Amino acid sequence: MPEEEPVERAREDEREGKSPSTQAGEFVREEMEHIREGEHGARSPQQAVAIGLSKARRAGVKLPPPERGKKRTKRQAKRNLAKGRKGGRKRTSRTRSRATKAALKREGRRAASKKALSRQAKRASARRSARSRSAAAKKAARTRKRRR
Repeated sequence: MPEEEPVERAREDEREGKSPSTQAGEFVREEMEHIREGEHGARSPQQAVAIGLSKARRAGVKLPPPERGKKRTKRQAKRNLAKGRKGGRKRTSRTRSRATKAALKREGRRAASKKALSRQAKRASARRSARSRSAAAKKAARTRKRRR
């Protein structure tokens, strides 16, 4: 279950009219922090990101399921979205929660290292077209908060 801080930051992003992926980024950041602090690990940066996105959807961020990807991933994302919409979360059973935590504790901590995240970002970027990357950079420059 996500802590209050990322939920609050995501709500603030929503009020400011930022995209769902930006709102979800708060949860992904929280997940990376958990791994770095040693709360648990992850097999890869992708897994860490997936956990963050799942928490975001369950917390009510209107992040649609991926257009491309495995059928199972889409189905899970859809389920998480529905749970987030419903609100009033029912707590995960203690047994299941403990099992998940134990499995993640056995994984390494390198998934959230600067090097691993950099490599992941480069790979993700390489999959996009130059036009798409350029448009994203222009939008970032346009919507960036003025720090004066």
